[in-house]
Amino acid sequence: MADPGRARRLAGRIKQIVATQLELQVKDPRLGMITVTDVQVTADLHDAKIFYTVFGTDEQRDETEQALESVKGTLRTEVGRQTGVRFTPSLTFILDSLPDDAKHITELLAVAARADAELEAVRAGAKPAGEADPYRKPRIISDDDDEPHDEPDDEFDE
Repeated sequence: MADPGRARRLAGRIKQIVATQLELQVKDPRLGMITVTDVQVTADLHDAKIFYTVFGTDEQRDETEQALESVKGTLRTEVGRQTGVRFTPSLTFILDSLPDDAKHITELLAVAARADAELEAVRAGAKPAGEADPYRKPRIISDDDDEPHDEPDDEFDE
């Protein structure tokens, strides 16, 4: 088992190598607007999961997936050459669902904002169910009589 720091550094290096190779070396017309978002390497450094996003339609995503599968061996060779590790990790490409999740969260936040606005509109003309000031006032004992009464002083009125 390798230490987690080494796996993290190798993942960062693989991400850089794969992104550069896809941008500059791979000339497959099926590759769309692809972005490598993350790489996770197993603790034994034998497998690397490469997460990517594709800007475009579902058809373009499928074509990009096919193109990545066809250049997987070339990319693995380049990763082994540039990293110099004893065992080159096998590469697995996974379509990252992050943009779809972010869009879904944005839609949910918009629904919540509309519900808050509707609630605020309903609350605009609302009045309290009880008295205007439901809090008890302190009893004041005047100097004239020793009995407390409920009339507040001016300093307690608001």
